[in-house]
Amino acid sequence: MHHIGKNNIKYFMSTIFYHDNGWKQLSDTIVEKSYSSVFVLVDQNTKSHCLSHFDQHFSHPYTLLTMDAGEANKHIETCEHLWSSLSEQGADRNSLLLNLGGGVVTDLGGFVACTYKRGIDFINIPTSLLAMVDASVGGKTGVDFQGLKNQIGIIREPAFVVIDDSFLTTLPSNEFRSGYAEMLKHGLIADADYFLDLATEQLDVVNSPISNHIRHSVEIKRKVVSEDPYEKGLRKILNYGHTLGHAIETHFLNHPAAQHLLHGEAIAIGMVMEAELSYRTTNLSIEERDQIKAVFSSIFDSISFDDSDRSAIKALLKHDKKNESSEIRFVLLKAIGSAVIDCLVSEEDIDAAFRFYAD
Repeated sequence: MHHIGKNNIKYFMSTIFYHDNGWKQLSDTIVEKSYSSVFVLVDQNTKSHCLSHFDQHFSHPYTLLTMDAGEANKHIETCEHLWSSLSEQGADRNSLLLNLGGGVVTDLGGFVACTYKRGIDFINIPTSLLAMVDASVGGKTGVDFQGLKNQIGIIREPAFVVIDDSFLTTLPSNEFRSGYAEMLKHGLIADADYFLDLATEQLDVVNSPISNHIRHSVEIKRKVVSEDPYEKGLRKILNYGHTLGHAIETHFLNHPAAQHLLHGEAIAIGMVMEAELSYRTTNLSIEERDQIKAVFSSIFDSISFDDSDRSAIKALLKHDKKNESSEIRFVLLKAIGSAVIDCLVSEEDIDAAFRFYAD
């Protein structure tokens, strides 16, 4: 338990269990809590590729709930479908929801659990690298609304999280890189040596040392969240690359004919562009700025933006939920491993950041 602020509000930080220990904890908890029923939420991808591995480790009866895969389905209509399914299947306040999937499943499933009958227990079992190191940890649940990311949601921790990196063998390489971007971000904001390790090793799906790196990323995020669960200060550093990155992701999501960008792919662009903003605003050295660009360029394909793309992305920046008093605020770097929150930048600097990425 952590005690936050004058009002002595207690914030529960969920425990992360790994591999066999996690599966045992899951089984023991279901027996101890005597849940009236257990539901498992999957999307079509995790149903096809991950459910058999889950079934090998989980012996309790459950009802399967399925949603369409992808960020495009992270909206309130999917929640309505799942609330209806839970109600029709007789879920009550003592039911349990297991979210088996990537970040869309853990975000949306957590929100469904938090709101059904004013809240039922949920446990996250992330199956993508992005969900393991980011989405399933930290208690952020929610859905996209009116074309903007994560506008509706609740911060509430799962009962706990089970991380089994065996699921990663089912992951396409682009999905793996998407999660890898968030791991690199953890290094950029809090641990320069970790960033250099990841940049040097450039792990892949079948590379065994990923387990230790996953744990390290999780611990960086947990430490930040435990000190500032409701994003009043320190937790904002986790948004490095996300102000521009979310606007870029949303722009391409809102234009189905345009190329599809995964979350981590968009955030990678955001981190490169915000390195230029850091150079201009918070005195990030030109050497580190260029190093950040070189690392992401070696992992991710370059994306081109035309004038209409840039205009639309800049318009979306104004809707970012992190803004205050209509000012666009960024998390920037003063050095690799050291982040600064609530930085104001000019439109001229944002234009320069686009140019830096394109050069």
